[in-house]
Amino acid sequence: MALAAVAALLAAITVVLDLRNGGDIPVAAELDAGWTAVLSGLAQTLPGLLLLHRLPRHPVAWVLTISGLVWIVDGFASSWAAYAVYTSPGLPGASAAYWFYSRFGAVLLLGLPLLILLFPDGRLVTARLWRWLSIVSLALTALLPLLLIVVPLSVMTRYHDTALPAEIAGLALDPFSIDLPYAVWEPVLRVAYTAVLVSLVVPFAVTVHRYRAASPEHRAQIRWLMWAALIDMFVLLVPLENPPAVPAILFGLAIALTSAAIVGAVTKHRLYAIDRLLPATFLYGVLGLLVVGVDLAVFAIAGGVLGERDAALAAIAVVAVVYAPLRSRLWRAVRRLVRGSREDPYATVSTLAERLESAADPDEQLRAVARTLAEAFRLPYVRVEIDRGPGRRAIVEHGKESGPAIALPVGYRGEPVGRLVLCLGDGTTLSDRDQRLLGDLVRQAAAAARATDLSLELQKGRSRLVATREEERRRIRRDLHDGLGPTLGAVALRIETARNLARSAPEEADGMLDQATVEVAAVLADVRRLVHDLRPPALDELGLVRAIEQQAERFRLGGLQVSVDAAALGALPAGVEVAAYRIASEALTNVARHAAASRCDIVVRLIDGPALELSVTDDGVGIGEEVIAGVGMLSVRERAAELGGVCSVSCPPTGGTVVRVQLPLDAVPEVAHA
Repeated sequence: MALAAVAALLAAITVVLDLRNGGDIPVAAELDAGWTAVLSGLAQTLPGLLLLHRLPRHPVAWVLTISGLVWIVDGFASSWAAYAVYTSPGLPGASAAYWFYSRFGAVLLLGLPLLILLFPDGRLVTARLWRWLSIVSLALTALLPLLLIVVPLSVMTRYHDTALPAEIAGLALDPFSIDLPYAVWEPVLRVAYTAVLVSLVVPFAVTVHRYRAASPEHRAQIRWLMWAALIDMFVLLVPLENPPAVPAILFGLAIALTSAAIVGAVTKHRLYAIDRLLPATFLYGVLGLLVVGVDLAVFAIAGGVLGERDAALAAIAVVAVVYAPLRSRLWRAVRRLVRGSREDPYATVSTLAERLESAADPDEQLRAVARTLAEAFRLPYVRVEIDRGPGRRAIVEHGKESGPAIALPVGYRGEPVGRLVLCLGDGTTLSDRDQRLLGDLVRQAAAAARATDLSLELQKGRSRLVATREEERRRIRRDLHDGLGPTLGAVALRIETARNLARSAPEEADGMLDQATVEVAAVLADVRRLVHDLRPPALDELGLVRAIEQQAERFRLGGLQVSVDAAALGALPAGVEVAAYRIASEALTNVARHAAASRCDIVVRLIDGPALELSVTDDGVGIGEEVIAGVGMLSVRERAAELGGVCSVSCPPTGGTVVRVQLPLDAVPEVAHA
């Protein structure tokens, strides 16, 4: 808090002094307005103090804070020297302030390389060669500030070939000077000024080496420093000359962003957000420089061709008619490149629809969904998981998983059909607009996935129906060919033989006719069995309810109490009648065999839909979770599914088992009979 108070006090005094100084300071005095240095100092000191509060012993925090304070003191020294020399001559401290500003201010050169060499963990690089290079680089960087403290003023003015104003030359500016010939000082100063370049090259090379050998976390920290350097480079490249305050403000802003990036990287706050921020900054920066450059070129060319009077008007016309639309398109293209196609929701939805339509198979559709989502939201990783049936799930991935992931359910008409797993990229959030677009894409993807599943199920159902039909035909043919055919042939042969023996051996002929009668009775039984397998006769003779009652009576004889509750059902489709009868029979058989029940209730009724609902409830032992469904229950489910119905098997808390089936009536067309 004390350092913050001192920094704020010096900053306020500097601003007041700059206001009092006005613009009457000679350029030859080389005294800049102190508020510019103060602004840069505050941009370092405040983040440095914040970092000290979090990490009080971290060297980077101390370097950042001390460097900022030196900047603030340097700005104050410049403003006080100008005030004490020109605004209110004779005030004390003018010589010390000017000496600090012109000589000791060179210490500012040491802050940046030291910060880079210690970043991010506060220690120099461990590799021996690079460590020694770092130390030598810091020593060469410190050479110039040390020399400026002891070099005489006369040597400096001769070396730079400049003359100070009389007011400045009369100050005592050689308190620590060492009187040596100029021939000695001149090469030493050349080496010192050249060494400043080394202070920039070596830290950069050390950073590259550190990055290549760093862990993923340290690499993310270094990328924050790279982002800050990118910002600084763009600020330095902006060609702004008037008014002079603008470059100073931009420079201070760049230092503030650099300090904030250092604080965030050292504290590891939102560390991996840099993976998206760095390329976006580069693209926007390059585009911004191009826009500024083209704008200046348009005005310069117009001014050179038309003259100053008409240049502005012509340039405005060119920019408005020709260049402005092109610039808008460039901005949109860059935003699309950085943020993905989410900037144009209609185009994103249209792209997804086109890819889904052109997909050759279900897996290709899922890949189209994953790819579109990744491109629309610039996601590093997308995984689409869609249920394909009991125990089966289709999974398609796009990209490489990195950072935290979120899972979003994929539903269709209130029924979950899968989920989406997205890696947003660390530090990235979705706006309300993005979430609405994502919801639209997910709904469209869910509809496509569900339609694909239904199409596959329909195809499989058709294949099963064809296979079942052909198998049934094969069985009937086999029964007719292998059973009824030979038997009827034998009966015909016996009758023909009996006719031949009727006169000569009537008793033997009568025995053959008796045998033929027995065989015809067996054939009739086989015919009844075949007819019953095709469609139970009881349905046509008694109707669905009484046919179920007839089946229930068989089980009552075995000791099971069975009740059948059914209202008037009216005419039902033949397929629904057969399915309901078979399901009821199978459910009763399961109750008698496995449930150890004493009572079973069957309810048959019509519900809205329209549909026929059949429920079979018993008071038996129920079905445990570990019990695998047998052939009987699978048959019940398949019969319901063939008609587009649903089947559920549950065990109420009161005990027993409830089998409930709903068979839609409008999904089974009636067949007209002649």
